[in-house]
Amino acid sequence: MRLIPLYDIIILPDVTFYFKKEIVEEWQTSDLKEGEEIVFAILKSEIEPQKAEVSDICEIGVKAVVDIVDAERDIKICTKERVNIFNCTKTENGLFEAEIETRHETVDITEDEENERFEKIKSEYLKFIQQYQWGLWARSFMLHWKNINELCCSMSGYFVITPEEKYKIVEIDSKKERFEHIETIAYEFMEMAKVHNEAEDEQQKANESIYRESALKKQIDILQKQLDEMHPENISDVRMFQKKIEESGMNEQALKEAEKILNRMKHEGQDGHEYGMLYDYLDFVTSLNWKKQDTNEIDLDKADEVLNKDHYGLKKVKNRIIQQLAVMALNKKQSGSILLFVGPPGTGKTSIGQSIAEALGRKYVRISLGGIRDEAEIRGHRRTYIGAMPGRIMEGIKQSGTSNPVMVLDEVDKLVRDFSGDPGSALLEVLDPEQNFSFTDHYMNVPYDLSDVFFICTANSLDTIPEPLLNRMEVISFSGYTAVDKFNIAKKHLVPKAMKMAGLKKNQIKITDAAIKKIISDYTAEAGVRGLKKRIDDVMRYAAVKVVKGEENLSVKPEMLHEYLGRRGIIREDVPKQAVPGIVTGLAWTEAGGEILYIETKKVKGQGKVIITGQLGDVMRESVEIALTIVRGMFPEETKDIEKQDIHIHVPEGAVPKDGPSAGITIVTALTSLFTKKKVDPHIAMTGEVSLRGYVMPIGGLTEKLMAATRAGVKKVFIPDKNKEDLEDVPDEVKEKLEIVSIKKITDVLSDLGLK
Repeated sequence: MRLIPLYDIIILPDVTFYFKKEIVEEWQTSDLKEGEEIVFAILKSEIEPQKAEVSDICEIGVKAVVDIVDAERDIKICTKERVNIFNCTKTENGLFEAEIETRHETVDITEDEENERFEKIKSEYLKFIQQYQWGLWARSFMLHWKNINELCCSMSGYFVITPEEKYKIVEIDSKKERFEHIETIAYEFMEMAKVHNEAEDEQQKANESIYRESALKKQIDILQKQLDEMHPENISDVRMFQKKIEESGMNEQALKEAEKILNRMKHEGQDGHEYGMLYDYLDFVTSLNWKKQDTNEIDLDKADEVLNKDHYGLKKVKNRIIQQLAVMALNKKQSGSILLFVGPPGTGKTSIGQSIAEALGRKYVRISLGGIRDEAEIRGHRRTYIGAMPGRIMEGIKQSGTSNPVMVLDEVDKLVRDFSGDPGSALLEVLDPEQNFSFTDHYMNVPYDLSDVFFICTANSLDTIPEPLLNRMEVISFSGYTAVDKFNIAKKHLVPKAMKMAGLKKNQIKITDAAIKKIISDYTAEAGVRGLKKRIDDVMRYAAVKVVKGEENLSVKPEMLHEYLGRRGIIREDVPKQAVPGIVTGLAWTEAGGEILYIETKKVKGQGKVIITGQLGDVMRESVEIALTIVRGMFPEETKDIEKQDIHIHVPEGAVPKDGPSAGITIVTALTSLFTKKKVDPHIAMTGEVSLRGYVMPIGGLTEKLMAATRAGVKKVFIPDKNKEDLEDVPDEVKEKLEIVSIKKITDVLSDLGLK
């Protein structure tokens, strides 16, 4: 018997079907004849009937009879009873043949009960389809349903059930059980459709609300833009920041963060408690220049002219700066080491940064780091804190208005490290070219590119700068100015500026060269010119009073300085005229420049004690112990009674703390002079660290020390042999006034002085 497989519908007994021509050709049943018996069987899986094999066909099917085959090849089929299928085969042309036997079913429901329950389901379906546009067409079709089997077969293509569940309907032998199973599937279908429709309605309403809100917002934006153009002074904060963000050129991360904060600001409203904080953040990040600046062509001749115009001397420093600018000119970008200018106050470390900015045509920013103890001052505060602020670096960038300013970090040696944090470590990322292209300030919480910033650091001393930070910088030393340097600086720069500040004209006052030199010698004692500037300003202010009272053509002479500036401001330590055994002239370095000091020694009867006064630090106290050991070893006869004597070593001025190893050779010489009772000419000074082996080791600050020697009237200076190369940095006028002798061993000094 012909077998026709089905995969998308269910065929049950007592059902009439009408098949169109297209389906007939698909099933390859165009040769069916009226009265022919066939079997319908469900496939075990959802595959096309043409691709089915015998193993895919279920064992229970439904027998049917071909009732009518019309001229259009449309077919009417009436199903009969259920049958068991066996000996199924597939022919060469792809058709199935099988043997069947009737499968009996249990009739355990009355016809009246079945009709009553069927009519109820049918009524529910008729109500259900009223909500659909196709309901009118479906109603006429559903009215022809005669039983539950026809309902199931007609709707089986819509039921969401698997092939196994479809087959189960056919497989059930109990008529009542099959009815109840179909009834459950039918009601589930309607409920699922209702839930789906309700969900679609809710989604539609939500979408309509969203679309309406979006349309209203767009309309408001259009109207707001028109109002902003008509009245730019009344532009709203949100619109203002939106416009700034669009024009800022921020990187991707910064743009996302700014848009997120802007959205929060919109929802917060002006009355929100976080509105002010959000406003401040957006105001800051949109004020920064995020765009890469075009690099100006670097003119080395112009740079050299600017440096010479603004600063006298400093030849070595200027040459190093020109080298840095040359490297930048070749690379067309910021490159080279971070420069660290180290030297006494008032020597032009900070102001030379302004000259570099002028030479490069860039903005200049100065940030003072002195006394900073909290690393948040560098990296900024996190916005979770009340009163959070960006760090000084990003504040400087904002202040400059560009992304490539010349930034001077002043007084990096005065950073404080304590429990609050380590600001020196925070500077590592700022000054490291390998990291600062993505510097992240805690307040901003987004990276900013600092690689185009020309960083310059300044310090008075290297001692307190952390080693990792110092390694990232190239040290350029600023020596103190000589008297000639100070005179020229005063003539070319300080006097004209002071006159301008005081409102004086050239024909109203003249300060003589002799007066300037006297101010330098008697009223200033620093290595730089800051104190000199103050004294000249004092002179100009005093002169301004006289001019206002009617005096003209003032001429300031040396003898008039007592009237203008008061009594002599500086009492210098001059070299004594007479030599005394046990007293030797030494040289010291301070942050304010070089100074001379005297090592004074004296011995009295006692118990072998060593008394040290003058506020000496641990290093100088150790130098005293080393010197005593060396002298006792070199002069055993002269020091044989040392246990019966007390030795007092004093370094004036007693109120000023002193420390450092460079007084070692001076202490040895002073003790040798004391024990040998031989005098040392006070016009001879010396500096150098000593070792127990008798060697004189190199020291720092040679230039400043030699300048101090010339000011005090010293004629001859002993320096360590390894410091000879440093003489290149010493001004010629200083070297011309001194006899400089290099020494390798302690005995070289003692022999030269006739002490050994």
